[in-house]
Amino acid sequence: MSSTRALGEAILSRHANLSLLINNAGMFDTRRILTPEKRERVLATNLLSPVLLSQMLLPALAAGAPSRIVNIGSSTSDRARIDPEHLELGDSWSMRRAYAQSKLALMMATFAISNRTRGTGMVANVVHPGLVATGLVKARGAIGLAWRCLAPFALTSEQGAASALFAALSPRMSEVTGVYIKNRLIAAPNPLALDAVLVDRVWTATQGLIAATRDAR
Repeated sequence: MSSTRALGEAILSRHANLSLLINNAGMFDTRRILTPEKRERVLATNLLSPVLLSQMLLPALAAGAPSRIVNIGSSTSDRARIDPEHLELGDSWSMRRAYAQSKLALMMATFAISNRTRGTGMVANVVHPGLVATGLVKARGAIGLAWRCLAPFALTSEQGAASALFAALSPRMSEVTGVYIKNRLIAAPNPLALDAVLVDRVWTATQGLIAATRDAR
C-alpha cells in the first residue's frame, strides 16, 4: 500500500486532470505470502491496491470528466464465494480461492465506486480479458507446467487487451457504469456482486484493510 500511495501522489503531482485509469496489475500465488505490511499478497495486489489508487485519483478523474475507471477482473469470480469478514482467508486460504475471491471483491468494489460516482461524469467497470498468455503464473512444478501448456491456446497480450480497450475507449461505453464486460459485451456477473448489502460489507472491509496499512512498518 505504501508503494501504491507513492504512485498515487506522484501521478497527482503531475496531472490535475485524468480521463482514464486502467488497473491491470495482478497476482497469483501458489502459497500464502504476506506483504511487508502484513497483508495477504494476492488480496493486496488484486483488490486493495487498485481500490486505493482509484480513490486517490478520483479528484483528478472528476476534474477530467468524462472519465473512466477500468478494473481487470477474471471469470474465476463468476462462481466465487466471499466472506467480507475474512477477505484474507487465513487458514482456509488456497491459491484458487484466494485469486477468485480477490477478483470477486474487486468487481464488488468497482460497482461500489460506480454507485458513489454516478452522475459525476465518471464511469467504473470491470473487464474479463479472457485467457491471456501472460506471466501471471510463475510457479514451478505441475501448476507452472499446466500454465505453459495452456499458453499456445491462450490469447496474445494484444488480443487480451481488446475488451479493456473497448471499455476504455468505445463511445458506446462513455456513460455505461457498474457493469461486467466479456468479449466486448456486457455480461451477467456473479449474483453476489448484485447484492447491495453484501457489496457495502465488502467495501467497508476493504477500506478497513487499506486503513490498517497506513501505519504499518
